Amino acid sequence: MSFNRNPQSIHNPPTIGHEGYLVASGDLRLSANQESWSTQEAMEKQLTDAFRKYDFSIKRAHSVDPVLKHGFIWNQRMGMDVFQNIPKDAPVIVAIAVWQYSYHVLAGLRDHRGPILTVANWSGNRPGLVGLLNLNGCLTKMNVPYSTIWSEDFTDDFFLSGIKQWLETSKIIHDINHVRDLDTSKLPKEANELGRALGKQLKAKKAILGIFDEGCMGMYNAIIEDELLNACGIYKERLSQSALLAEMRHVEDTEAKAVKKWLDQRGMKFNFGRDEKTELTEHQVHEQLKMYIASMRIAHAFGCDAIGIQYQQGLKDMTPASDLAEGLLNNVERPPVYHKQTRQELYPNQALPHFNEVDEGAGVDCLVTNRVWSALGFDPANTLHDIRWGKYYPGRFDNAFIWVFEISGAVPPSHLCGGYSGAVSERQVPMYFPLGGGTIKGISKPGEIVWSRVFIENSKLHADIGRGTVVELPEDEVAFLSKSTDPQWPMMLARLHGISRNQHMARHKANHIQVAYAPSAQEADEALAVKASMFDEMGITVHICGDVKVG
Repeated sequence: MSFNRNPQSIHNPPTIGHEGYLVASGDLRLSANQESWSTQEAMEKQLTDAFRKYDFSIKRAHSVDPVLKHGFIWNQRMGMDVFQNIPKDAPVIVAIAVWQYSYHVLAGLRDHRGPILTVANWSGNRPGLVGLLNLNGCLTKMNVPYSTIWSEDFTDDFFLSGIKQWLETSKIIHDINHVRDLDTSKLPKEANELGRALGKQLKAKKAILGIFDEGCMGMYNAIIEDELLNACGIYKERLSQSALLAEMRHVEDTEAKAVKKWLDQRGMKFNFGRDEKTELTEHQVHEQLKMYIASMRIAHAFGCDAIGIQYQQGLKDMTPASDLAEGLLNNVERPPVYHKQTRQELYPNQALPHFNEVDEGAGVDCLVTNRVWSALGFDPANTLHDIRWGKYYPGRFDNAFIWVFEISGAVPPSHLCGGYSGAVSERQVPMYFPLGGGTIKGISKPGEIVWSRVFIENSKLHADIGRGTVVELPEDEVAFLSKSTDPQWPMMLARLHGISRNQHMARHKANHIQVAYAPSAQEADEALAVKASMFDEMGITVHICGDVKVG
């Protein structure tokens, strides 16, 4: 089966011995591009050497800027200008060794007639895989044909045979036989009936996603157009992050201190220092807790069922990171927040689902998960994660690949070993977060999960859904994995049932994956069935991935 179902017959295959054009999409932030450039430069050399084996040369479509000290396309206009000088039918290779803003190159790729290949390094240190999956999701949403490949060192047989296939046919065919369309007749009757009832209820009594500014970090795939969203019974309340800042100013210091005291009493730790530029400080956390209170008050004022804070561009220069607030919002047991005037507790004994980085695919998913898990009497805390990295552990876990899932924000403490007492807040890196702010760092507890992703393909909403198990590893190995990625972030180590590493990479249409725990394997199967049924009732096309006993 092909990775991308869109036909590629309009593309003329590149010819071995000819030339292709390389583009490198980067970050919008100068500090990130400068610090990441050496990784990108090394990857491009490896790519060039690999293609040279087939007498195919790579020409860089844009030069390294001696003033900026990097060679990334760092804004949309630059991307448009670069593609003006690339022949429309020429092969294009998008080389991704770091996180990148996909919209920098989408305009050029949308109109390009030649074969497109997206390539990523396989590294925990720099999130090239995350950038690749985001770009692939964006291209899928745009209905632009592309092929994709990844490698640790660009010398392995998987990579070399893949690029050889692309050079000869203009496409790479990946095995995605782990995917099948949902057959509702195979769902357990009670689960199917519950899912349909929840779907009908949502469409009858509509839900609102509070959107604090759209389009975070160039994630075109994370925006769901109203026509698609409204048909599911979900609407947007378009909010401004400036309004969030304004509301934070109306939060009393005593209120933020009460939240901090609540966290202290439950054993959460904060790694405080004194240097605002490089360390986590009490002031930063104080502001984050004001954001937690302010966001909940705004959500209540507008009747939101879930919210998403963009944070990155703009807000990062105005206030500490949103991550601590996001994780608290997603937890059922959390510090109480009260209405400013009436003192009524807001969303009592409930999570207020938050979708990190305003990823609306995750927003739909977290809302549906919250309702399904609540109806089943399970802890409804759920979160998205970046599909960050991973390793094989020969002789363990049935030799399955173990994924490292990480995200800076939105992870609820109930997902972590020890809950709040197992959580520690560490400062976000200055490169991305100049004003700091703490995370909710911890290791996800072992257990059974349901994973999923809502995405757009062929102008329709789809959802992939499957099963997984969160595993335990020795402390020294956990420390190695954390150090190899972002050590400030919470981490989930997961085995996906019946899906190989390359199958998941080939199929997944986003940089994010949604996860939720169930009390047991049997109850996880039940929850998956109800969720698949609810998605189907909402008009979302459901695909079952891997070893799943239902549907």
